[in-house]
Amino acid sequence: MIIVYGIPNCDTVKKARAWLTQHGLPYEFHDFKKQGVPLQSLVAWEKALGWDKLLNRKGTTWRKLDAAVQAAAVDAESAIELMRLHASVIKRPVVEWSGPQGAVTVGFDAESWAKRL
Repeated sequence: MIIVYGIPNCDTVKKARAWLTQHGLPYEFHDFKKQGVPLQSLVAWEKALGWDKLLNRKGTTWRKLDAAVQAAAVDAESAIELMRLHASVIKRPVVEWSGPQGAVTVGFDAESWAKRL
C-alpha cells in the first residue's frame, strides 16, 4: 500500500493524490494535522532522504518561526525535533511506496512518479 503523508489543503498534496487516483493506484492518506507525525517514520525518512531535504525552509510555517528556533535546526536530531513539533515544516507530500523497492520520496513530480509504474 502506498502511504501519502501531508496536509489535505496543501496544493502539492492535492496534485499528488489526484495523480495517484487518476492512475488507479490505491493509497492511504495520513493527515499530519489530525494524526500527527509518527516519530519512527520521521526518523526513517530522515535516514532515507536526509533532514535537509525534508525540512521546508520556504513555507509559511518556517517563516513564522522565531529566528532562534530556525537557527537551532542544525543537524538530524534537532531538525527531527522541530519537524515533530511543527509538522507543517515538513516538505510535502512524503510518500512511502509499496513494492520491493520500498522507497520514500518527498514532493510531487509526475515524471518521476510515472517511472515507478
